[in-house]
Amino acid sequence: MKIKHRQRGSQLVEFSIFAVLFLSLLFVIIELAIMGWVNLTMQHAVREGVRYAITYQTDLDPGDPDDPDYILQRQVAVVERIRDSSMGLFDQLSPELEVNGTTITFPPNPGDFGNPGDILELRFRCNWELLTPFLRTFFPDGIYSFSVGATMRNELQPTTS
Repeated sequence: MKIKHRQRGSQLVEFSIFAVLFLSLLFVIIELAIMGWVNLTMQHAVREGVRYAITYQTDLDPGDPDDPDYILQRQVAVVERIRDSSMGLFDQLSPELEVNGTTITFPPNPGDFGNPGDILELRFRCNWELLTPFLRTFFPDGIYSFSVGATMRNELQPTTS
């Protein structure tokens, strides 16, 4: 059986159309999964940082608690805990830190994380640049902006005797 001359190559054209649509859809699904992973990873990192802050752990704290700059060093350690828990995403996202509704700069100022018994709310606003051209059209400037946060009550500072 001979194939007519006009039909030669039609399967290749049909496959190429299908392949482009299938791969585009596959890349969009992968990018949506990455967006969810980035969001969940940063949520976990912020929760770890807040937990570190309220429980008065000191394993990351540089310096001596009797030093007047110790509070500032402790807060830098809290941000470092978040950075360590973010699986490398912290530096890629360049997050903006908000503590108890006030945007703060790095490093945080002394007293930004509250006192024993106070409620600590830590929120990061992050931006993730999308790679898929089709998906970029649905986000302003092709950037997925999201916010993650955690709220916990500061535990009472342990007393030393």
